[in-house]
Amino acid sequence: MDKKSLRLYLPGPVTTDPRVRDAMTRDWGVWDEEFRSMTAQVRAQLLGLACGEGSHGCVLVQGSGSFGVEAMVQTFLPRDGRLLIPVNGKYGERIATICEKLGRGHSLLTVPEGTAVDPGAIDAALAEDRDISHVVVVHCETSSGTLNPLDDIARVTADRGRKLLIDAVSTFGAFDLNPDKLGYDALATSPNKCLEGVPGCAIVFAPQDSLRAALGNAQSHSLDLADQWQQFEATGQWRFTPPTFVVAALAEALRLHEAEGGNPARLARYQANHAALAEAMEGQGFVPLMDRALQAPVVISYRDPADPNFKFTRFYTRLRDRGFMIYPGHLTDIPTFRVACIGALQPQDMRDVAAAIGEVCHEMGVTNFAP
Repeated sequence: MDKKSLRLYLPGPVTTDPRVRDAMTRDWGVWDEEFRSMTAQVRAQLLGLACGEGSHGCVLVQGSGSFGVEAMVQTFLPRDGRLLIPVNGKYGERIATICEKLGRGHSLLTVPEGTAVDPGAIDAALAEDRDISHVVVVHCETSSGTLNPLDDIARVTADRGRKLLIDAVSTFGAFDLNPDKLGYDALATSPNKCLEGVPGCAIVFAPQDSLRAALGNAQSHSLDLADQWQQFEATGQWRFTPPTFVVAALAEALRLHEAEGGNPARLARYQANHAALAEAMEGQGFVPLMDRALQAPVVISYRDPADPNFKFTRFYTRLRDRGFMIYPGHLTDIPTFRVACIGALQPQDMRDVAAAIGEVCHEMGVTNFAP
């Protein structure tokens, strides 16, 4: 197999457009005006996408999306604050781990995998515990593919007078995340999901007043978003060596995003991908972890076939050898495999991977795809 033809059906990093990859073919001087101008342009475009021009700040920080989430938590959760964390998958669990390592106060609201967070349960938790100052929500829990009801959670949080932090790592760039509607204190995302860039930095948005108020709150110098924001505003520079190729790729990815038609067009393509995948997989007898109406058009988790001939490692390897890469492991307590719908993919790509999945299973001697 030609490795250049490998298609990634992952919820990040995603399959990228060749033009995004081509943007990484030259070197950049990090203190040069050309790179500084590109950074400023990227931040301005991102603020436009976030509907935060004039009111919010955009902070870029080196690392993966999880670096951005950790930076968000320690920058905006006061050291004497308490964070309510609804957990319905691995990424909610990761935020709990971040709080444990930081020594920040937090409470868990545990929800079964494959089940969306109930805003009513958040409301009850906030009514019961007045010490909770902030709520964090993972918009799309990609370990299962569950889309949590962000608008309703934002309403409940605001009505109770608490502040909202959002992990939108897997949704920013396709979904409507207008801060006027959500009223968040901070939102973290990544360029290598719905923006279809490459991994290597995280993006955090916050009201400018919240960034000013957060100065001195972070426990990490490298992950201090308020300090980095001040540096961007004052000099246009990163505090530490920036991921130059990642920024260049993001600049091109944002250009392609705009050319496609912005968030509505991108979401429509992902929804078409999701429908094509669901129809092709269910038509063969594969069973999703949850009902199609509850799935995000980001990734679908399928139950492993109960047939004794199904061995996940062999299944993954044979699929990869055909040019189709899915996530190489299980992230849910229930044995599942995940197929993502995002990235530079079209509905035919989804039908292609579904056909390959069926063929590989038959080659393995799997005759019953039911869990």
